[in-house]
Amino acid sequence: MSKTAAIVLAGGRGTRMKSNVPKQYMLLAGNPVLYYSLKAFEESSVDEIVLVTGEGEEEYCRTHIVEAFGISKVTKIVKGGKERYHSVYQGLLNLDEDTELVLIHDGARPLITPDMIEETITQTRLYGACVVGVPTKDTVKLIGEDGFVETTPDRSRVWIVQTPQSFYYKLIRTAYDKLFETPVQGITDDAMVLERMGDHPIRMVEGSYMNIKITTPEDIQAAEGFLEHEKELQK
Repeated sequence: MSKTAAIVLAGGRGTRMKSNVPKQYMLLAGNPVLYYSLKAFEESSVDEIVLVTGEGEEEYCRTHIVEAFGISKVTKIVKGGKERYHSVYQGLLNLDEDTELVLIHDGARPLITPDMIEETITQTRLYGACVVGVPTKDTVKLIGEDGFVETTPDRSRVWIVQTPQSFYYKLIRTAYDKLFETPVQGITDDAMVLERMGDHPIRMVEGSYMNIKITTPEDIQAAEGFLEHEKELQK
């Protein structure tokens, strides 16, 4: 039986948070940031979750997050690598061969929802590869190394990329295998790995402006505001 899996990345150090606590373990409305994304995948149709952590943090995640909050779909907790794409590859290597689809998500994006996950799965079954994102609200400038503006892209075609990014497992696994045969610098998301192969289109799926990544202390405040707003809507 084919499976749908999620790789949740929780290995960031969060240096811009100005805290000794990694951002994925900081409290957001009373719970660890990482808890929220794991809970969303737990409540989705995803069959299993592989959690990729920083070195030495595996037992902490197992005891204080996975077991403490009853996240039953986490089947493996594995050590990540130096860069994000190293950590993703470790996650891919720990999936069974009968995995059909894989969703790759940053654990520092706590406001992902089960509905967004389901839409991502649906689109991946149709197109084979998709990325969640939102249209930019601002005009974007491309600048040269000298700091001067070179051009202004058409704003209607510019999107801000988020996660999850979702693929047929064999497709993204093949792309990552090739990446590690001839490593390159500057890989910042999984779609870029597939783009390097150049032979498979990637579908953009509209996400949510609330699906922010926790990077600075201000992001914690913004996320708490979004959570409070959602709570008021449900009353």
